Order: sequence, then C-alpha cells, then structure tokens
Amino acid sequence: MEITLNGHEARVLGVLVEKAFTTPDQYPLSINAATNGSNQKSNRDPQVDFSEAEVRIALQGLRMKGLAGQTVPAGSRVEKWHHNAKETLKLEERDLAVLAELMLRGPQTAGELRGRAKRMRDIPNLEVLDQCLARLAEKGYVRTLSGGRAPKTMQTLCADLHPDGANAASTSAPVPAPAPAPAAAAAAASPEAVAPPAPGVSSSGGGATDLATRVAALEARVDELAQTIERLTAELGG
Repeated sequence: MEITLNGHEARVLGVLVEKAFTTPDQYPLSINAATNGSNQKSNRDPQVDFSEAEVRIALQGLRMKGLAGQTVPAGSRVEKWHHNAKETLKLEERDLAVLAELMLRGPQTAGELRGRAKRMRDIPNLEVLDQCLARLAEKGYVRTLSGGRAPKTMQTLCADLHPDGANAASTSAPVPAPAPAPAAAAAAASPEAVAPPAPGVSSSGGGATDLATRVAALEARVDELAQTIERLTAELGG
C-alpha cells in the first residue's frame, strides 16, 4: 500500500516517533503535547506554528492511513495519541528513527543524519546508517539527492516537503499575486492612489502572504478530507 503524507501529517508523525523514543514516560501524547512538539524551536526545520486544530486534523489523517491511533487512559478524560509507523511501514527501530529525523528536519547529509538520529536510537557509525538508508530506499521511503559536495538524503512519504526542506504547508515564501486589471494598474500608477498601509500591517505584505499560504493549505486539507469521506461513504453504501 502506497502511503502519502501532507506536510502537517509528516511533522506530527515525526513528533510521535521522536517522543516515543526520547521521552517514553510522557508518551502517548495529548493534542497539546503533539502541538508543542510540532512547534518546538529545537530539532525542527522549518519551524512552524501549527494550531491544535491543524494537529488534530493531521492526527485524524494519520489514523485513517494506519499510522496513528488514540487511547483514553484509565482515569483520564484527555485522549492520547500514539504512532503505528513501525508496524504499518514495517521498519526496524533504527530505520524508523532515521525516517522520523528526515520528516522533522528535511534533507540531510549522512553525517548530519547520524548525529541527529542517534538521539533516538544508537547508530554507532556511518556504515550502520548506510544500511538503514539502503533498507528505507528499498521500500521507497527515501532517496538521495544529487548535487553538492556531500549528497543529501530526503524522505519521500511527503510531497509537501520540498527538496530544500521547506514545508509547503507552512513556508512564508512569497506567493505570486494575480496580475491587476488595466484600470487597477492605472490607478496604482497614480501617486494620489497610493494609500498608507493599514495599522498593524507591514507594507512588505509578509503577514498577508503567510496568512494566504496557511489558508490555502487548510483549504487543501479540507478538500482532501471531503474526498476521503465521500469515498468511505460510497464504500459503505456499496
């Protein structure tokens, strides 16, 4: 079964795997803990600012793909989430740690990857790392990027993660604006038509661009969920 993740799902799955390895006493994770883990400043590239609603949607998506599940511990009203990546993806623990690190930080050289992934599972040398990467590549979960003095490896489960490690669901890169209509262009050319920016809004437009990017990502996620619900409804109806 081919599994494809979006940028939110890849980050959240990476967090679940990481926390299961590094802080087992605090695992499974609540929605709040998963959100904090996704947004933490260390061991993350790019840095994101997911809301709890976004993380909940990502967890539901992972559950539907067999990569996560939820429980409500005895005596608690808070639902907790765990990953099923080892079983669903059929990976050894070292391989899973390497894959999680790629989801959390994007493409990396062998030296970077070993140094960062060994905090989750021991990777004694680069030969062991190469064995992990070979098994992951055989399953189609990673590939090596060409170019540069030191080749980098990227994960292939998430199409929203660009080769440079930028998350398409969270990047603040400028979004091209639509071409103005002739009348609007003429008005914009007039000095009298130039209005000062609204209070609290940067004249560079970075805040609006970031908001538009986030809205577009959420709309795409909603569309994906709607298609999934429609498919499941059709299967149940059949």
